[in-house]
Amino acid sequence: MKFFVDTADVDAIAELNDLGMVDGVTTNPSLILKSGRDILEVTKEICDLLQGPVSAEVVATDADEMISEGRKLAEIAPNIAVKVPLTWAGLKTCKTLTDAGTMVNVTLCFSANQALIAAKAGATFISPFIGRLDDINLDGMELIADIRAIYDNYDFNTQILAASIRSANHMKDAALIGADVATAPPAVIKAMANHVLTDKGLAQFLSDWEKTGQKIL
Repeated sequence: MKFFVDTADVDAIAELNDLGMVDGVTTNPSLILKSGRDILEVTKEICDLLQGPVSAEVVATDADEMISEGRKLAEIAPNIAVKVPLTWAGLKTCKTLTDAGTMVNVTLCFSANQALIAAKAGATFISPFIGRLDDINLDGMELIADIRAIYDNYDFNTQILAASIRSANHMKDAALIGADVATAPPAVIKAMANHVLTDKGLAQFLSDWEKTGQKIL
């Protein structure tokens, strides 16, 4: 499973990228706001850091304006994936940009039917939101499984990009189900390395080592 980092924090992306933990990046208007940076400037900086897809989101709601914004964003770098909402206007934008050779990430997906129609429109990525479904007592992972089954039934090329990831367990479950990609905040990716027994074991080893009175260097 590919790891995308869900942030517009360039330093956080660079840190994970140095460890080989970054296959791509996703951003959205909220993350751009949090970064305090100009969208075109920070997106170009992120694109220069890595070769993988970098999702940059349109903010228009009208199809013609979405298409214009998408074309503008696509000019930033060859690895831009234009992010559009799963609305009828978004699907029209997806088809237009895909036909022009631009990667498109269709976001805010909450049903298997939405994922099916996005694949028909030629989406490069579909972003089902796990955490937000869990918030309303629906099973976000069940949606990932449904989309996986549908896409496999018909050999769609659209990649399942598990989004709204809240925990390391979400990452594990998405991988078990077969999501192609999971996008998560840097803190969640780092949390995947944590385990209480690792900490306990290391503490015991260090304690025993100190008692030997030895040094390696």
